Amino acid sequence: MRLGLPTPSLPTSRLPISVLTGFLGSGKTSLLARVLADPDFADTVVMINEFGTIGLDHLLLEAADGAVVAMPSGCLCCVLRQDLADTLYGLLRRRASGDLPPFRRIVVETSGLAEPAPILSTLSADAFLEQALALNSVVTMIDAVAGLDTLDRFTEAREQAALADRLLISKTDLAPTPTALLDRLAALNPLATIDPSTTLPPSQNLFGAGRPALPRTRFTVTSHTEGIHALAIILDRPMTRLGFAIALGGLAQAHGADLLRVKGLVAFADRAGGPAAIHAVQHTMYPPEWLPDWPDADRRSRLVFIVRDLDDTTILDRFAAGEPRPAHSEETVTGEN
Repeated sequence: MRLGLPTPSLPTSRLPISVLTGFLGSGKTSLLARVLADPDFADTVVMINEFGTIGLDHLLLEAADGAVVAMPSGCLCCVLRQDLADTLYGLLRRRASGDLPPFRRIVVETSGLAEPAPILSTLSADAFLEQALALNSVVTMIDAVAGLDTLDRFTEAREQAALADRLLISKTDLAPTPTALLDRLAALNPLATIDPSTTLPPSQNLFGAGRPALPRTRFTVTSHTEGIHALAIILDRPMTRLGFAIALGGLAQAHGADLLRVKGLVAFADRAGGPAAIHAVQHTMYPPEWLPDWPDADRRSRLVFIVRDLDDTTILDRFAAGEPRPAHSEETVTGEN
């Protein structure tokens, strides 16, 4: 129960929710304006949060009444995590009562200074929200003109890029996307797709990526001074579900603040059938999504870690400790932090 009101009834199926983030001036509001003009987006609620005492973004968007919900002022990643959960409860309660049309999707636009990881943790830390909502994707806007300089200067921008499922390059009408920017983004986040924001219809930019992305197990990553890098590992043989939970859970408990994102496909020795799609953000491990079969011919269990100031040996040792054979890294170069 929240706000002294009954918990709303669960939707008949989990509603997809996407998080739209990006540094100040990257073009989030412009993208949302195009999205809200798309007829395919008519059944979607947009939640907007701004950093400051007066919110303006929601006033810049032309939308039907009730389609845009302005969060209380502040930053979603810190003081307003409770407000995020309360607002989602309120939306679902109004949907169940008929006060809002039966929307089928939700978008949360964060402040340009927000770090997405605590937001994702909030969505899974609440048992009701975890049952009611399904995280579709994290979409990060990157400015083609100022993006490289922004990544150099601001930790928030680097973390927004590192946690994305999709990186959308904005302002390509003003300047071509620098190769150095693309290389930097690929180094920060080898899991994400990188597209110009005008490539797809606006609504597909936010909900077309899907989850979970299939981890790539052969890539080269160079770490930069910010200490963020990626590590791909192959599990030499199937782990038990308990052994895997101890390994990943122990890693999250000890180093959760620096475990920015984990994705993987893992087969378990004590469960027949297809692999589990694994997803974790910082201290939060999401329930596995069981697939009926492997999505391609590569049937090896593999995981990709995007971490900050966390050495590869710490990760490998966790997965080697409880299993007959150790996990190993494959063709991943981490460079110097």
